[in-house]
Amino acid sequence: MTVKVFAPAKINLTLHVTGQREDGYHVLDSLVAFVDTGDQITATPATQNSLTVTGPFADGVPTDASNLVMQAAELAGLPMQISLDKRLPPSSGIGGGSTDAAATLKAAARLGAAAVTPDRALALGADVPVCLRAKPMRMRGIGEEMQGVDLPALHMVLVNPRIAVSTPDVFKRLEVKDNAPMPERLPHWPDGVAFADWLSTQRNDLQHPAVKAAPEIAAVLTALALLPNVLLTRMSGSGATCFALFERREDAEAAAMQLAAGNPWWWVKSASTLPA
Repeated sequence: MTVKVFAPAKINLTLHVTGQREDGYHVLDSLVAFVDTGDQITATPATQNSLTVTGPFADGVPTDASNLVMQAAELAGLPMQISLDKRLPPSSGIGGGSTDAAATLKAAARLGAAAVTPDRALALGADVPVCLRAKPMRMRGIGEEMQGVDLPALHMVLVNPRIAVSTPDVFKRLEVKDNAPMPERLPHWPDGVAFADWLSTQRNDLQHPAVKAAPEIAAVLTALALLPNVLLTRMSGSGATCFALFERREDAEAAAMQLAAGNPWWWVKSASTLPA
């Protein structure tokens, strides 16, 4: 038996850094959504875990125990022959490694392994529990506190300038670690336009330090802001992937085509959020 599991990109629509614990972990308040572009895991039961990587971003991806996919397979407790179709750029702020690990856990469960709970999945990384759920969520703490959120359908253009950004380096550049969280009660958003209006009042606290680390991010944000019909632009996670929101999918697709034509060296994708 062989199973295939989609590993959707995770978009941090907001990322408020609200503190830092004594053990060094940063405390966050983040609104997260998942979109219809991502990687794919294919898995078959085997006598021992193995991993092959294909796809446009396969180069340089490790296939040994340092890969979160292999660590997830070990945690699941079911030996598998795994293939990862790597379509998301690495170290790009959209949860590539974490969503691959979550998809591996789901594949193991479909093949008969005991389901791994979000609490246990946290051992693989702060983003793995939310990627295991792959629904709109408000994440707090270091990723262990999750609350489902009703989001309107969102359409966007994702852009990565094909540079890897070090998350620890970005956090080191963050000067203020105790910023304000999102409102305790989130509003109801009737549509994407209302959501974008509200989102403009929120932040990604890592955007400014990431731009310092990688000035190319500023160029991406500027290019996105100049697209027709754009509602809002922001960086996701610790970068370098940025997004622009649009009211309609066709607006996002047209904008992505325009941007890709003018910047063929960038990774450019149109995307829409997955339903809850």
